[in-house]
Amino acid sequence: MIQRIQTVYLLCVVGLLITSMFLPLGFFIDTDAIAYTFTPFGIDLKDSFHSSWGIFAILLLSSIIAAATIFIYKNRVLQIRFSIFNSILLIGYYLVFVAFFFALKDNFNDFRINWALCLPLIAIIFNYLAIRAIGKDEVMVKAADRLR
Repeated sequence: MIQRIQTVYLLCVVGLLITSMFLPLGFFIDTDAIAYTFTPFGIDLKDSFHSSWGIFAILLLSSIIAAATIFIYKNRVLQIRFSIFNSILLIGYYLVFVAFFFALKDNFNDFRINWALCLPLIAIIFNYLAIRAIGKDEVMVKAADRLR
């Protein structure tokens, strides 16, 4: 199981998503030049806390799906479907981020993007590489079955 390259790709996906769960996505800057950290958990303002639980939930669900995909190595077609679903879920992550951004941007002057916002995009790329590697395995197994 671990000797397959798609397992390494999927482990990278899990690591990237867990890392991005706990790093700030960006900083909202107020008119008084005060920076407020926007994390997947929410944004803590002076007097209130605006929760962005949807972003955290998508990252958590996506990392669980990527970890589960590693352990269904005997069913390669299902592995491909899980990886495709995981990539679609990560695209949804960016859509939810944009929705939270537009909901909160009216209260602030500026927004500075943090580097952690690109980690799910890198995870999508690793998902794509895993899908290709799983597909190659499936073709190899079908060819071996044809020879028997």
